[in-house]
Amino acid sequence: MAEKSAVKAGEIVARMDRIPIWGLSYIFIGILGIGFLFTFFDIFDINVSFIQTALTIFHVSSPSSPQIPLLLGPIVLLNLIGYIIGSLLLSPVSDLIGRRRMLVITMAITGLGSLYNALANDYINFLLARTITGIGVGADLAIVNTYIGEVAPTNGRAKYTSLVFLFSTLGAALGIWLGLLLTTPPAPFPLGLPFALGGSGFFAINGWRVMYGIGALLALVGLLLRFNLPESPRWLISKGRLNEAEQIVSFMEMKASEKLKELPPLPKIISPYIMERHSYMNAIKTIFGNSNYIKRFGILVSMWLFGYMTVYTLAAGLTSILASLGFPPPEAGMIAAIGVIGFILVPLTTFFLGDKLERKLWTGISVTFTIIGGLVIALAGTNVILSFIGSIILFYGFNLWVPISYTWTAESFPTRARTTGFALCDGVGHIGGGIGIIVIASFISSLLSSGVTSTLAIEVFLIIALFQVISTIIAIASGHRAANRRLDELSP
Repeated sequence: MAEKSAVKAGEIVARMDRIPIWGLSYIFIGILGIGFLFTFFDIFDINVSFIQTALTIFHVSSPSSPQIPLLLGPIVLLNLIGYIIGSLLLSPVSDLIGRRRMLVITMAITGLGSLYNALANDYINFLLARTITGIGVGADLAIVNTYIGEVAPTNGRAKYTSLVFLFSTLGAALGIWLGLLLTTPPAPFPLGLPFALGGSGFFAINGWRVMYGIGALLALVGLLLRFNLPESPRWLISKGRLNEAEQIVSFMEMKASEKLKELPPLPKIISPYIMERHSYMNAIKTIFGNSNYIKRFGILVSMWLFGYMTVYTLAAGLTSILASLGFPPPEAGMIAAIGVIGFILVPLTTFFLGDKLERKLWTGISVTFTIIGGLVIALAGTNVILSFIGSIILFYGFNLWVPISYTWTAESFPTRARTTGFALCDGVGHIGGGIGIIVIASFISSLLSSGVTSTLAIEVFLIIALFQVISTIIAIASGHRAANRRLDELSP
């Protein structure tokens, strides 16, 4: 009986692997995308709006005060600690109860955290709210990337991860531009928005609250839509629920056949692993009881740890850093907002090219753009247009490796422990983001205490990029091949 089940499971996986295009309705990409849109809205909404938050409820005296980056550090750290808790404790539950159920739960947690943020009246409550939101975000990112990797075609895992990631760039853009609109005073373009609402009246004090309220609303929309997602067939197979998996794969074959004249022949049958006992510890043993997976974990967690030091310093703190370098807050916010154009170009690039190169090579391309962008901003001086160009290049650089590395991490562990493996790498890696922003913020504050010069500005951006350089060296020197390989061959 067990042998017949193993053969049938292998046949179902082979039928799935022969589908060369997205086999589900594209509405499901939109459903996942709405969740990603909110997730990255939440990550980036603090970038511009935090200056107003610090002035109104933390009683900071000046928008250019070096105290603001110091206040931001613990908030980002607690948000990332929440992210780590969610990633390590909640994400692995999806290996036990399913991807779809946990995607609903994580979106609910994230939305509640954003609502709590909107109502916070002091530093402690703001910290707690960001921690709760981080718990939901950390779990959600791991499960979404696992889900995409399991249902996308073999030759398109990076492509469809990038398509969903496109929504994240829209969320980041929405977070930064709404921050500019709702929390900064009006200023003539391009030094700010002439119609910005944050200079007087209700929005001068509460613009940042409105932003988090919008985040809670976006989370509610994402939550309701996720009830329509089908379960991952690979997860169903790993639990021995072959009939349910076969129904979904049959639907995928039907959808693909509508677009193609005929499906390719079946590839080699590989009988996937079906777990007899389901527990968190079994998933942990799967990873740390196998030398190949232990090595992959070490490489990937180190890559994320150092890479996130650069990513979170810029994603959450660029506006505050620019203000510390002497840019007026509206101009600093505008530079960050324009930079999001570079972020949006990331998934457009990786959608078309992501599967053409090995995953690890993208880290080298990415860090090159990060360094160039930071240097352009540092050397721009009072040339606002040059600062805009530098910001676009910078955002393109520090984000380019992320969707490819999401794909790489998810496909590097077997289905029975895939979310657990992703969560461990990404979750532990986020410790780097929290440590990085505190260390870098403190260093920048002391570095600039004697005054701002173009040389010091160059040093600031080179220090920020240094950690991504280390991440890149680790990935390229030690990383394994993964592009265009069947999941059950790559991670049996």
